[in-house]
Amino acid sequence: MIPTSPDLHELARAIKAWGRELGFADVRIADVDLAHAEAGLQAWLAAGHHGEMDYMASHGMKRARPAELVPGTVRAIVARMDYLPRDGGDWRAHEAARQLDPGAAVVSVYARGRDYHKVLRNRLAQLAERVKREIGEYGYRVFTDSAPVMELPLAAKAGLGWRGKHTLLLSRDAGSTFFIGEILVDLPLPVDEATSGHCGQCSNCIDLCPTQAILGPGRLDARRCISYLTIELKGSIPLELRPLIGNRIYGCDDCQLACPWNKFAQRAVLPDFDERNGLGDSSLVELFAWEEEEFNRRTEGSPIRRIGHERWLRNLAVGLGNAAAGRAGDPAIVAALRARAQHPSELVREHVAWALERHGV
Repeated sequence: MIPTSPDLHELARAIKAWGRELGFADVRIADVDLAHAEAGLQAWLAAGHHGEMDYMASHGMKRARPAELVPGTVRAIVARMDYLPRDGGDWRAHEAARQLDPGAAVVSVYARGRDYHKVLRNRLAQLAERVKREIGEYGYRVFTDSAPVMELPLAAKAGLGWRGKHTLLLSRDAGSTFFIGEILVDLPLPVDEATSGHCGQCSNCIDLCPTQAILGPGRLDARRCISYLTIELKGSIPLELRPLIGNRIYGCDDCQLACPWNKFAQRAVLPDFDERNGLGDSSLVELFAWEEEEFNRRTEGSPIRRIGHERWLRNLAVGLGNAAAGRAGDPAIVAALRARAQHPSELVREHVAWALERHGV
């Protein structure tokens, strides 16, 4: 039975408290009317800015209509979970230094620990079950970047933050280094207020994007984004973009490093996002030496596993080729590349050949 109005207000307060107990930094509630986001989604898809991410187009405007995806939905419980590893100093200074080291392998900070899909989904499911223990059966469905739902507009509507010029969600209290997940429910819970934007005249993220993937405030061409190129793109990385990728081998944090609001970035409270396998300090040569069995073993439970060993080598070959800018002809790098020159994968061979050419070999 759906609780009465006063009970719903108390339930909303309880949900937020239970969420914090489960490791979420903030929990808010929004209605599910995303009509305001449909025009932007249509324009983005029509321009082809989603690239090979066909799943972005396959559900059409259903992405902006949660009640069509899950009939009966009237509210979204949206939760934020911070992911910076619990230990560490000035993370932005560390990442900036890594990017300047041509032999370093740069993995996006969020991907160095456990797969966030599993962590958030499990915690959100626990929160949904806690509600059921309190009120009995109700309709709900848990999502974490796992269904055709426009998560960021929902999170912004719930008041978790505002969409930055780089299109990521920004919080005055936590910058952008966090994950979000949702529980769509059929409970008419009281909603939270959206917050206003606070990017002002700052254009750091636009100006400093290595591939100029951010076309303007809130306009991202994913086909140029390093995260897309190293994660979503299945084939050959365009020649003109390879030099711009530098030593970033999985994802890219540049727009976050450039954002002034990330001086407020928060550390994770869960151990799940602590760094594994030394991925914050590994070299390109070291990771390029991983055979498929070692790659699968070391990336078990990691978001990196999804790209597979072939694309892992592709990305590393690009990084090793770009190392020529500071370490041209380095014997260790050239030897590592030559060891993969006859790899069974045409994709790997192509990128290795390009990298060797960069070193003048």
